[in-house]
Amino acid sequence: MKQKLLVLTLVLSAFVALFPSASVRADVAPPEAPPGANINPSGEVTQVRMMAETVILNIAADPADSDGAIANTVAAFTMRNLGDTEESMQARFPLSFFNGNSDGFFNFPEIPSIRVKVNGVRVDTRREMQPALITEGWSYSEREEVPWAVFDVTFPPGEDVTIEVSYTVSGYGYYPYEAFKYVLETGAGWKDTIGVADIIIRFPYAVEGKNIWLLEETTGYSHTSPGAVLSGDEVRWHFENLEPTWEDNIEITVVTPALWQKVLKETEAVTRNPNDGEAWGRLGKAYKEIVRMSKGYLRTDPASREMYALSKQAYEKTLALLPNDPLWHYGYADLLWPHYYFDLYLMGLPDTEGFLPLILTELRSSLELDPNNQLAKDLLTWISYSVPGAVTITDSGYDFLALTATPIPPTPFVFATETPISSPTKIGPSATPAPVIPSPAPTEKPGGLPFCGGAALVLPALFGVLLLSKRRLH
Repeated sequence: MKQKLLVLTLVLSAFVALFPSASVRADVAPPEAPPGANINPSGEVTQVRMMAETVILNIAADPADSDGAIANTVAAFTMRNLGDTEESMQARFPLSFFNGNSDGFFNFPEIPSIRVKVNGVRVDTRREMQPALITEGWSYSEREEVPWAVFDVTFPPGEDVTIEVSYTVSGYGYYPYEAFKYVLETGAGWKDTIGVADIIIRFPYAVEGKNIWLLEETTGYSHTSPGAVLSGDEVRWHFENLEPTWEDNIEITVVTPALWQKVLKETEAVTRNPNDGEAWGRLGKAYKEIVRMSKGYLRTDPASREMYALSKQAYEKTLALLPNDPLWHYGYADLLWPHYYFDLYLMGLPDTEGFLPLILTELRSSLELDPNNQLAKDLLTWISYSVPGAVTITDSGYDFLALTATPIPPTPFVFATETPISSPTKIGPSATPAPVIPSPAPTEKPGGLPFCGGAALVLPALFGVLLLSKRRLH
C-alpha cells in the first residue's frame, strides 16, 4: 500500500505541474462545508458545566443535489450552574468555521439558519461577528472574527437548564462520498469536563461497512473517526468526563444516500425477479460507483472488495441474460479496467487471471453490437495510451493486439528502501458469495503512469480524468 501511494503521489505532482488550470481542481481537497459544533460561552470564566449532550445528525439526500447529502441536526445540552450566584450570559454557536479558517478555497460559507430552545421555549438568536476560537489544534487563522449565532440565557445556581440547537449542514466531498463533521472542542469553554456526550449519526437504512467508510484509510480529504459503534441505522460515539480537544472532533464519511438507495432498490428487484437482466446491470453499476473513487481508483478495504465482487457477479449475470446489449458489455469492461490498470499494471504485477484480455473482449463485443458506442471507444483510447501493445487505433477501427500477445508490464517503481511486490494479493471469500478476485487498488491519490517515463507518461492519466465525468452510464 505504501509503495502504491508514493508512486501515485509523485505522478499527481507531475500532473498538477503540467496542468495547473482550474480543470484539475477535482484532484485536490474539495471545499469544506461549515460543521456543526457545541455551543460556547461568550465569557472567559463560567461556573456552568455541560453535564450532558446528545447530538443527532439525520443523514438524507440533498434535495438540491441528489449526488450530495445533508444532515438535519439536533443538539441537546443539559447545563448546570455549579456556582452560588446566577449567571446571565450570551451563549454562542459558530455559523462558519469557528477557528477563522476558510473552506480551503478562501470562501467562508455559513450555516444558513438555526433554531434555539431554552428549557423547551424558542428564543431569538442574532448573528454577530465575534473573535474566532483559536484552540490547540489550530495555529493559523485566515480571519480574526467569525459569525456566531448568539442568544441570551440565564443559569440559576444548582439548577439544570436545557438548551436545544437545531440546524442543517451540508456534506462535502466528491461523488460518491460525502463527509460530515461535528466539533466537540468548542464545548471546552464551559467549566470542568463534559459529563456525558453521545454523538449519533442516523441513516434512513441500516448502516454497514459498504455504505459508510469505517477504517482508518482516508478519501484524501476525510476519514471516519475511530471508536464508532454501529447499531441498526445508527453510528454512535460515546464519551464520559470529556475534556474536548480538536482530537475529539467527530468525522464520518458516507456513501451518498441516493446511491445506496439504488443498491437497496436493485437488490430487491433481482431478489424478486432473478431473470431481470437490466436490474442486475443497474445493481452492478451502483456497486461500481461506490467502490470507484472520483479519480478512478478503487477502495481497498474489505467492504469495498466485497462490493467489487458483487458488482462483477452482477455484470456477469446481466451479460448471461442480455448478451446482445452493447452497453452492459462496456459497463463490465469499465469495472475491470481500474483494477487491472491501477492495481496490476502500474505496480508491474502479472495479469495471471487475464483481466486485460477480458476487458478488450468485452469492448470488442460492445463495438460489434454497436459500432457507434462512444463510451467503449473512449475507454479503448485510454487503454491505447496507457498500455503499449494492448490495442491500437487504425483507420478501419481497432487492432486488439493483447488478445493474441501478452503486453510486458512496466517495471514497478521502487524506492531505495523498498522491495518490489512479487505477486498480487488475493481476496478471500466474503459473506456474500462472489468470485475470488485480486485486491483492488489504493484510494488515496489520483494518478497516472509510473513517474520514470517522463512527462509524456502523465498524458494517459489526464485523458482518464477527462473521461470520468462521462462514465456513470453503465
